Amino acid sequence: MIKGVHVVRISRPSRPLRWYIYAWRGGPQIACIESPTRPRLTAELATAIIEAQGARIAPRDGSLLSGLIRQWRGMTLESASPEWKALAPTTRRTWGSQLAAIEAKWGNTPRSVWNDPRMVTKVIAWRDSRAETPRAADIGVTVLSELLDFGRLRSLVLINVAKGIPNLYRGGNRAEIVWTEDDIAKFIKVAKNEEHIADGLRLASLTGLRRQDLVTLMWANIEKFALVKKALKSSRRKRRYATIPRIPELNALLKELRARHRKPGVETVLVNSYGRPWTGDGFGGSFNRIRDLAGIVHIDPETGEARKKHLHDVRGTFATRLILAGLTDQEAADTMGWSPEQVATIRRVYVDQARVVVALGKRINATSVKRRVK
Repeated sequence: MIKGVHVVRISRPSRPLRWYIYAWRGGPQIACIESPTRPRLTAELATAIIEAQGARIAPRDGSLLSGLIRQWRGMTLESASPEWKALAPTTRRTWGSQLAAIEAKWGNTPRSVWNDPRMVTKVIAWRDSRAETPRAADIGVTVLSELLDFGRLRSLVLINVAKGIPNLYRGGNRAEIVWTEDDIAKFIKVAKNEEHIADGLRLASLTGLRRQDLVTLMWANIEKFALVKKALKSSRRKRRYATIPRIPELNALLKELRARHRKPGVETVLVNSYGRPWTGDGFGGSFNRIRDLAGIVHIDPETGEARKKHLHDVRGTFATRLILAGLTDQEAADTMGWSPEQVATIRRVYVDQARVVVALGKRINATSVKRRVK
């Protein structure tokens, strides 16, 4: 194996093992191979890896877009820009693969080309060429926009031609999707022999933490009256602190989690069945497996389309609890490490509409009673 190559094994129920080969950790993907055993490098793969690794260390012309990429991302994390360092590790990994696609497409174009507003049509054409994977296409445009903004703020490009381009993926707005108490009960029932997976859902429903914050939550983050944790992912370009009050239900769950078997020295609140910390991908895959077995979906009231509920949607459930408890948007945002705008969306789409329906129901019932009395 060539030095520095990063290989990731993905196991899927009743399907062959899949191996992803990267030129280096966080670098471009070279191949995806299905094989029961770790694949051997062919001459073709080895050549592609060597070329990618060589391009990583080769000097770049600062007047090209590839030079701007190097300034933003750096050759190593230590040499990266402050903006790149501020991204969560999972975001850097996702965006890194999109940067590789951007560099392959436009790396040799002069930066001056990106000062021409007509490049908007080129970016849209690139987005449309990837329409078979709409989420990836949208992320690619987002990364390009962030790259050009980085350059604009340093006077390396004059405008951001990728800004404001609409998304292809229409499933991104999930504000109306929350996990109900029935959903949670159904999930826990299916996971009765895998309580370590149910632990994560229960903790999410009582804290509203994102997946990566759930699996990295430490006992040191548990204070006398609250959980305090700096979110790994930024919201509205800010890394916010989540300060979650220790309500009785959460205290009871924490007592259970303290009693779980764990390896010596493991201080994460959640652990897997081996007593070790979960990885984000490991917990996410296990969570999705139980969700699918339980058949937990959201039915669009307008189209009847069924969409799988995500772990991230549990955050909306927790947000509704806070809103219904009387917290303002700012208070709920401070509690969850969100922006107030995100909470306002949940309030508008879910809570306020529900209150209107309840109020109408009370008025109709009151009118019916008056008529009967007469």
